[in-house]
Amino acid sequence: MLLGIGGASALSVPAPAAAGTAVQHTGVEGKKFAIATDTTFAPFEFRDGSGNLVGIDMDLLNAIAKSQGFEVDIKSLGFDAALQALQSNQVAGVIAGMSITDERKKIFDFSDPYFDSGVQMAVAKNDDAIKTYADLKGKSVTAKRGSEGETFAKSIAGKYGFTVKALADSATMYDDVKAGNSVAVFDDYPVLAYGVSQNNGLKIVTEKEQGSSYGFAVNKGQNQDLLKAFDTGLAELKANGEYDLILDTYLAKTEVTEQGSFFQLVADSFPALMKGLWLTMVATVLSLAIALVLGVLFGFFKVSESKIMRGIATTYVSIFRGTPLLVQAFFFYFGLPQMTGQPINVLTAGVITLSLNAGAYMTEIVRGGIQSVDPGQLEASRSLGLSYVTSMRRVVVPQAVKIMTPSFINQFVITLKDTSLLAVIGFAELTYQGQQIYASNFRTGETLLIVAALYFIVISILTQLSNVLDRKFNK
Repeated sequence: MLLGIGGASALSVPAPAAAGTAVQHTGVEGKKFAIATDTTFAPFEFRDGSGNLVGIDMDLLNAIAKSQGFEVDIKSLGFDAALQALQSNQVAGVIAGMSITDERKKIFDFSDPYFDSGVQMAVAKNDDAIKTYADLKGKSVTAKRGSEGETFAKSIAGKYGFTVKALADSATMYDDVKAGNSVAVFDDYPVLAYGVSQNNGLKIVTEKEQGSSYGFAVNKGQNQDLLKAFDTGLAELKANGEYDLILDTYLAKTEVTEQGSFFQLVADSFPALMKGLWLTMVATVLSLAIALVLGVLFGFFKVSESKIMRGIATTYVSIFRGTPLLVQAFFFYFGLPQMTGQPINVLTAGVITLSLNAGAYMTEIVRGGIQSVDPGQLEASRSLGLSYVTSMRRVVVPQAVKIMTPSFINQFVITLKDTSLLAVIGFAELTYQGQQIYASNFRTGETLLIVAALYFIVISILTQLSNVLDRKFNK
């Protein structure tokens, strides 16, 4: 039984109780829970070179699940998306280096604290001008949205006269500082320390400021058995020393890791990127197949003599061409489940979004193709005694298909590229995999170059293939 169902980017981790270990019965034995987490918060959650989700949060959660006899299905969504998934009951809980605050306690129930955090400030490695908070006057800094770092930075911004820009993840913040758009970054001290050890191009310039504690969260009043099991398992890990071993695995290292060559990065990234490319193609093919059916159906509605059919088609096209694709993705994955109480798989939500959106554009392609055929063709076929349906099928549509084919190929390319937007809801396509990679190695530019090259190669090949088929069947 899966409680809190998520999507295609999930990592299912079986966790039976270890032999010889006494399990305190907390009511979760044998159950499976969907748990959401962040994507880019190393060393708490990130992907290693093999694409496996690791980190302090992941190791703690897996160890607790094992000791308490339940299973976890981990959804790597991003911090904001993880909270939305929890509130829409797509998942049962969230573990993402989440600070326990009074405001959040109004919405969520938290476990006992599993890590006491703190905040530090870092600047670009070659920046010797910013050493204290006083040096920030009149300048802009960055912090992760919703984090302890953002809270602290805003609390002192007025005193020291700087502005705070909130960004979505640590890797983006560090790139923002290295690019000179912000002069400093405020982040949780273990995250900054880990990034520096991975040669992220920054240096820490302040002492640790006292922060709040991290906790595992569930919706208020829900999944109390899971919360109790987490607390029980956490206490056991601290008692038997496994908790300290997990922390030392990620925090004890202080030396800076030397980065490999670009070709080594390509080799290390290749398996994960191929997984992402496969899911990109699956989502594209499924979406276009559905979109083609919708486009043909509503395209004929648009040229129908029936006002009702034209009205239905016009409404459909207006809605899905008149709203951003991202808004549609958020609605189908977060909004609709919250309204209906029925969770939706991330692949399903992504395909629904892309197919309905592409279908609206294909509707206009079909309408335009049909209306581009000389009206005299239809009139001539009717004058020969052919019915309207037969005239359309044998005379108008074959000519319209030749006109529409280039636009269909273009829509195919657009839909393939639009799959990258589904990364925001945790769909593990190509762009998402790229984000996961540079979140742990902080080589953003090089990783994005590889991702862009893969898109270019695949789109070029498919475009050429489509053109060959177009020339063969429409000559």
